Amino acid sequence: MSFLSQPLPPARLNRCQLFGPGSREALFEKMAKSQADVINLDLEDSVAPDDKDRARSNIIQAIGDVDWGDKTLSVRINGLDTPYWYRDVVDLLEQASDRLDQIMIPKAGNAADIYAVDALVTAIERAKGRTKPIAFEVIIESAAGISHVEDIAASSPRMQAISLGAADFAASMGMATTGIGGTQENYYMLRDGQKYWPDPWHWAQTAIVAACRTHGLLPVDGPYGDFSDQEGFIAQARRSATLGMVGKWAIHPSQIALCNDVFSPDEAAITEAREILAAMEQAKKDGAGATVYKGRLVDIASMKQAQVIVRQAELIAG
Repeated sequence: MSFLSQPLPPARLNRCQLFGPGSREALFEKMAKSQADVINLDLEDSVAPDDKDRARSNIIQAIGDVDWGDKTLSVRINGLDTPYWYRDVVDLLEQASDRLDQIMIPKAGNAADIYAVDALVTAIERAKGRTKPIAFEVIIESAAGISHVEDIAASSPRMQAISLGAADFAASMGMATTGIGGTQENYYMLRDGQKYWPDPWHWAQTAIVAACRTHGLLPVDGPYGDFSDQEGFIAQARRSATLGMVGKWAIHPSQIALCNDVFSPDEAAITEAREILAAMEQAKKDGAGATVYKGRLVDIASMKQAQVIVRQAELIAG
């Protein structure tokens, strides 16, 4: 193992990120009262070009006026390939209150994209005397983004999370699908005449998880487009959680509870994790590096796995 330690990600809940367009200010109070851990007010894809200015004004007003509780409050700005993004950043940081926690940067293609936003944010913070640093979350939505995902993860001390944006990612990769997340009808294997559907997003998710864990960030799964398909949503969320992702987007209120359930350890898992930690603590006192728990070997690696579960449980309880 490398002598360099793997940094811990930010100590915040990120099970569900609820999205809402900035052009629909009537939704803001409902979003604030939801059970989502993160609120993403959107200036990008869900807002028509003619509504960009109004949506930006709505969000700036709501950041200070709405009671967001203890949620992480984030705004998704427009992409760097548009004429809107610089005004998003300037107006948000010059006019919005310090309640804003994070800017979400879409379609990140390389570390230089993050550097550009960071330079602008830093200049405005200094000029305006803002004492609360704005955090960054980026979305991987292109072939370039996934190719440079580790450079992106290491690009700025403001970085806290990386999400996968399946729809634009599929388009950039030339994937033959119009689905947003989930298994794809034509992406299957055959065995003994039976079809089996693997996960076409698995490799991209794994790359994001590895980059995030290397640099102490939160890996997050993106949207599942068919919000009427709860079973499909749950299946993808469980796959993502198993791979190491900490949460998922909700593009409809019905998906919030599903996110929170999948990405929260159940009582049995928490109890087992605490018992493993207790067993390892006893082994340490006995001068042993491993022990037996319920008929199976547990060691330092088992302890690290258990610590992940206990840490998440403590964040939820707190």
